[in-house]
Amino acid sequence: MLHVIREDARQPEIAELIEYSDAYSASRYPEECRYPVDVTFLARPEVRFFVARCDGVAVGCGAAVLGADHTAELKRIIVRPDARGKGAGFNLLNAIEAAVAHERIRTVLLETGPQSQEALGLYRRCGYRERGPYGSYQTSPHSVFMEKRLARPEEPTAGHLHQVTFAD
Repeated sequence: MLHVIREDARQPEIAELIEYSDAYSASRYPEECRYPVDVTFLARPEVRFFVARCDGVAVGCGAAVLGADHTAELKRIIVRPDARGKGAGFNLLNAIEAAVAHERIRTVLLETGPQSQEALGLYRRCGYRERGPYGSYQTSPHSVFMEKRLARPEEPTAGHLHQVTFAD
C-alpha cells in the first residue's frame, strides 16, 4: 500500500533521497544550472512537504513552496529508481496539488531539466504545460519551465491535508 503523507523533511530517509537527487542532477547538468534546496529549506513554514511511503519506507518525496499571487513552486519531486512506475510520483503530485489548492493556490510552477525524461513525462501526463522562465530563473538550454492551473476545490478547508492513501 502506498501512502502519501505530509511530514517534516528533516529525517535521515529524506536526506538519502536528497543525496540521490543531487547526484542524479550533478551527473546531467552543470552546477550553475541546478537549483537545489536542502532539508532546512524544505522545513520552512511556507513549504508543504510530502513523503510517499510503501510499507512504511520512504520511496519518494516532494514539496510545494507557497508564493505570492496564488502560486506555488514544486521542489524536490524525487522517486527512488526501484519505486518508479508504481504510482509514487503521480500520487505525490496529486497530494501536493490537492493540499495547495485548499490554500487558494491557483497555479503550480516548476523548473526541471530536459534530460529528466521520466519527470517530464509525468508532468505532461498530469497536465503541466511548458511556459517561459518565472521568478529569478533565466532562459537556459538546461531548464524546462512548466505550469499547471488548478481547479478551485469544491469545499475549501481551514486545515491542511495530512495523509492520502492509495491502493497499489
